[in-house]
Amino acid sequence: MTFIMNRRNALRYSVGIGFLSFITPGFFCNSAPARRFSIGACDWSIGKSSDVGAFDVAKQIGLDGIQVNMGSEANNMHLRQKEVQAAYKAAAQRTGVQIGGLALGALNDVPYKSDPRTEQWVQDSVDVAKALGVKNILLAFFNKNDLRNDPQGQQVVVERLKAVAPKAEKAGVILGIESWLSAPEHLAIINAVGSPAVKVYYDVCNSSVMGYDIAKEIRDLGKDMICEFHLKENGYLLGKGEIDLIKVRQTIDDIGYTGWLHIEGAIPKGKPMLESYVENNRTVRSLFS
Repeated sequence: MTFIMNRRNALRYSVGIGFLSFITPGFFCNSAPARRFSIGACDWSIGKSSDVGAFDVAKQIGLDGIQVNMGSEANNMHLRQKEVQAAYKAAAQRTGVQIGGLALGALNDVPYKSDPRTEQWVQDSVDVAKALGVKNILLAFFNKNDLRNDPQGQQVVVERLKAVAPKAEKAGVILGIESWLSAPEHLAIINAVGSPAVKVYYDVCNSSVMGYDIAKEIRDLGKDMICEFHLKENGYLLGKGEIDLIKVRQTIDDIGYTGWLHIEGAIPKGKPMLESYVENNRTVRSLFS
């Protein structure tokens, strides 16, 4: 029987994940706190992509957590190594900065839609997420991995996600698609995969660049189809650019989302990263307290 993702199925799966959070070792310590929002940033945006030093920088900024990149082709996706995982967990404990999410940014240059090596990377990312105690894995679909106007590539992605989804379901982990696609296009992929472990990783800036109605997209997807958010600007501080964060907050309230909000980009030309991110963090906390 074909599984069609709907709010009832997604809610059932979300409840299951909530239960797993109590029985999975390390999950409780590193998942988002009980308050409604936790504020993090992407390690690549603070100059520490795939670098354990991101935790110290995040502490300087005052962030709750960090979204960590699983690795690169050059380091063979090093977070798959137990000793690297241990170093990250030790840094999180030492700094008080949580591991707020996992990302596979390398897929932008080594495409999931065509390179066979990436199948194992994504399979292994589920194990890494479970080991680090995080729920959401960002799968990046940009540059060489762009899905726009590529039905063949989309079909390959659907088949590969079908293969890994049962493992993600069992682990209580979500595979989040971040791409240039619209909400209806994302939903078409999700329904074709037929698993509640596949959702949208929603980036407000990507949607703005594409000319989508951000509020409508967020409402159409709803909290059951959005696993997490990026709050991003290109070349501006948050709150000073193209994205109406007040409207974004209102829309997030409308759908009842709770969880991580990760800051990405948002560094004006010529402005230091640390200074920019202290201000970005302050802005987000003022709007998403």
